[in-house]
Amino acid sequence: MATLMEISSQPDTAGETESVQRLQQQFPGAILATDNFRGQQAVTVKAERLLDVARFARDALKYDLLMDVTSYDRLQLGEEPRFVGVYELHSVQHNRHLRLCVPVPDDKKPQLPSVTKIWPTANWHEREAYDLMGIRYKGHPDLKRILMPDDWVGHPLRKDYDINREQVPFTVNWGDPEFENMGQQILEPIVPAMEIPDGMDHRHLVINIGPQHPSTHGVLRLITELEGEKVVRVDPDLGYLHSGFEKQGENVRWKDFAYYTDRMDYLSSMSNNLGYVLAVERLLNIEVPPRAQALRVIMAELQRIASHLVALGTAVLDLSGTSMAFLMYAFRERELITDIFEMVSGGRLTLSYMRIGGLADDVPPAFDYKVRQVLEVMPSRIDEYDRMLTRSAIFRGRSVGIGVLPAADAIALGVTGPMLRAAGVPYDLRKLRPYCGYDQYDFDVVTETGADVYARYLVRVNEMRQSLRIIQQALDSLPEGPVNVDNPKIVPPRRELLDQDMEALIHHFKLWTEGMKVPAGSVYSATENPKGILGFFLVSDGSAHPYRLRVRGPSFVNLQALNEMAQGQYVADLIASLGSVDIVLGEVDR
Repeated sequence: MATLMEISSQPDTAGETESVQRLQQQFPGAILATDNFRGQQAVTVKAERLLDVARFARDALKYDLLMDVTSYDRLQLGEEPRFVGVYELHSVQHNRHLRLCVPVPDDKKPQLPSVTKIWPTANWHEREAYDLMGIRYKGHPDLKRILMPDDWVGHPLRKDYDINREQVPFTVNWGDPEFENMGQQILEPIVPAMEIPDGMDHRHLVINIGPQHPSTHGVLRLITELEGEKVVRVDPDLGYLHSGFEKQGENVRWKDFAYYTDRMDYLSSMSNNLGYVLAVERLLNIEVPPRAQALRVIMAELQRIASHLVALGTAVLDLSGTSMAFLMYAFRERELITDIFEMVSGGRLTLSYMRIGGLADDVPPAFDYKVRQVLEVMPSRIDEYDRMLTRSAIFRGRSVGIGVLPAADAIALGVTGPMLRAAGVPYDLRKLRPYCGYDQYDFDVVTETGADVYARYLVRVNEMRQSLRIIQQALDSLPEGPVNVDNPKIVPPRRELLDQDMEALIHHFKLWTEGMKVPAGSVYSATENPKGILGFFLVSDGSAHPYRLRVRGPSFVNLQALNEMAQGQYVADLIASLGSVDIVLGEVDR
């Protein structure tokens, strides 16, 4: 069994500064520049020394969690070299954060060394950067496209990519000329034979689970290698739902991307809104009023409960004989929360309630009553779940000892959220790097040490109890006052002012036709979403559009651990493990 890891409860800003100094001392010729913008330390590193610097950062400076790997194209900024690789590092134990920026030497054939042997989680991140930006990673174990079809031409996140280009990937439509003469002889040349991924043994049985299968929780294809009934390897095939959110984000105004975040993890719309607007507010260097902060916390914790209810209901549906009843119970409670969301935003699933600078509007008078209804009802309902499942022989038999992912492996694979806390790591950004005033609330970080499917269930159930504690405190101390910053260059002036003040009318017109201008710079903002850490890397060139908008989806990162969790176990256990990851494919594919 795993043991509980000790983590520094405060961000170690002094340690971050010291890390930069030690890198400069250790690699004087490799460190090209240092920067501190909005309190975030960044170090620019020569590409040929990246592996040395990365290994020193992991081993000597203890940056064990590679939060994210991405890149951006500086073509329109007029800077050289054209491409820059970006690595967001975090020290779990010491609560430090550091960014490595690596200029890519060759614009024509951009290439960087792969860091997968240092941080295994880089595997999918590097594949994504190769797929969408065209940067090759030397030494990567399986460098191939991950979101776009294999025959896709070009790399969509490059600044010279034509977004109006029409490309038609493989489709089978009955109106196609190939179907004029129906028959198997026509289908065979159209439908490609299944390709067995490199590294799988052709002597074993290789099957597809999905992409059209309810237990894959969306359009996910699991290429599964079996020896008998035991899993040898699982290779998730992504991209069936790819929506191009990051490219879209670079072609809409800052305020408009908030609406897109609803459509990623569509079970966590409030939390997605919050993560994005906090990132932009960090660039703007503003803080919203206290009432808006408290309401944001209430909404985020209601969303956490609603998301966990779906996670538990659908995962149990995959496993036990009491599954349908449990699913209906979970959705019964979720309806109470979606009623509140509808009251404040008009929507039940995609909400767009949180805006840059505050909220779409203040809550209506009935809000207090409806939230207190949830606070009154939910504890006994969670107790019901406890009685139904926690000691159920069927449920325990399907979950205890299944899908084990120890703490060290989870950190190496970049896993966060309930999956990491179920392995004994009390890593929760609400406590460790508080935002929205989370440091004012008394709550516990829920952990377990089993590191298996059962432990993840326990974490999610008890996290709902902690969310109720936070909501109760926030509601009891909810301050009066405005819910938006008083800045007409960020938030539209109040409606009644438009008939009285010409300056207010001008601000309103310019804000809605041109958009707000955001100071030039780059930030990385991370929040604790129901599924794990949601990260946004934003680069602003001072205009009304993001220059680069990167989304780190926790579902995408956590899913990479499925192969480690499933190896050596049965096919039925693979389904249990997948359910315990709690993915939404809209966030995986983005």
